[in-house]
Amino acid sequence: MHSYIPEKTSQRESLFRRSRQRTVLMENRRRLKKIFIGILVGVTVTIIYLTAEDKSEPLYGPGYKKNNFTASQTPEPKWEDPGPYHVAYPRNYRFIMDDTPTCKTTSPFLILMVPVAPANVASRDTIRRTWGSEKLVLGQQIETVFIVGLPGGKAAKQLQDELREENKQHHDLIQSNFQDSYHNLTIKTMVMLEWLAEHCSKSTFIMKIDSDILLHVKKLVSLLLDLKTPKENYMTGLVWWHSPVLRNPFIKFYMPRDVIAESEYPPYPLGMAYVMSLDLPKKILSVSPQIKPIYIEDAYLGMCLKRLGISPTDPPDESMFQVTPQHPLSSCDLSKVIAMTTTSISQMQVYWQRIQQGVQCGA
Repeated sequence: MHSYIPEKTSQRESLFRRSRQRTVLMENRRRLKKIFIGILVGVTVTIIYLTAEDKSEPLYGPGYKKNNFTASQTPEPKWEDPGPYHVAYPRNYRFIMDDTPTCKTTSPFLILMVPVAPANVASRDTIRRTWGSEKLVLGQQIETVFIVGLPGGKAAKQLQDELREENKQHHDLIQSNFQDSYHNLTIKTMVMLEWLAEHCSKSTFIMKIDSDILLHVKKLVSLLLDLKTPKENYMTGLVWWHSPVLRNPFIKFYMPRDVIAESEYPPYPLGMAYVMSLDLPKKILSVSPQIKPIYIEDAYLGMCLKRLGISPTDPPDESMFQVTPQHPLSSCDLSKVIAMTTTSISQMQVYWQRIQQGVQCGA
C-alpha cells in the first residue's frame, strides 16, 4: 500500500495546480475585460466630448449677434481643457451689446478701442472726459469705443443692468459673451479683432489702448499722417524684441517648454497700447485658428504676426510709448509722448489738461 501513496499525492497536487491555474486565468480574463470596458467607455466619452457642438442659448435672451467673421477654413486645434497657459479661443462667442454707430454709420480715420473691466465705469468716464472726447484732430475723425465681456460674481446681473443703462447714454460699449477676466485678455483681444474685421474695413488705423493709459491724440495722429508711416501690414508701439520665455514656475508669465519650446517670443508691441493698420485684424484672424492661443495676449499677437511673416515696427522715437515713466513728466517729455502708463485717474486728468494747454521743449 505504501507504494501507492506517492502516486496519489502527486495526482492530487497536479489536480490542485491545474485548478489553481484555471482560477488565476479566469481572474486575469475578468480583469482584462474590466480594463477593456473602461478604456472603451473612456474613449467613447472623449469622442463625444470633442465632437459635440455647443448648442446652448445665449444668457441674455434674443437680440444677440454672433461674432460671425470667418477668416480661415483651417480646422481649429482641439483640446479638452485649455489648461492654465492657453485660453479657449477660437470660439463662437456672440456680441450681446453692439449699437455703437462707429464704423457703421461713420468711417473714422482712427478707432481707439479700450478693453476694460465691466465694473470699471470710473475709467470709462475719465476717458470720455479726457482724450476720448477728442473727435476731430488734424482734420481726421477719431472715435473711441470700449470692449467688455460678461461680468462675474454675485453682483453680475446688477452690473449687467448698469452696463446697459450706461450704453443707452453713451452708445460706446461693445460687449461679447465671454467671461471677462485677466486670464481671458487674449479672448478679449481676438473678439475685438473680429469686430474690427467685420465693421471697419473703410477706416485706416486702430489703436488698442488700456484704460490706465494717457493718450496724446494729436501726437498719434501726426505720426499716422506721416508719409513714411505704412498703411498696410503696420503695427507699432513699445516693441519687445527678444523677449525671453520665462521658465521659473514661481513668477508671473511662467510658460513651460511643452507649451512654447522656443527660448524667445516673436517680437510684439507691449499690450499697454499698440497701433495697427486695419488690414491686419483680418489677416491675424486668418492664421489664429492654426495657433493655440496662450493667455499672454500681446505675445500671442506676436506669434500670429510671425506666422504671417510680418514684423512690428519701432516708433520713430522710443519715448513715444512709455510703460514705466518717471513722474512727474516735464512739458518737454509730454510733448514727445504718444501713450504712457498713469498711476491714477487724477494724474491722467492733470496730464491731459497740460497737453491741451500746450506742451513743448524749450529752445
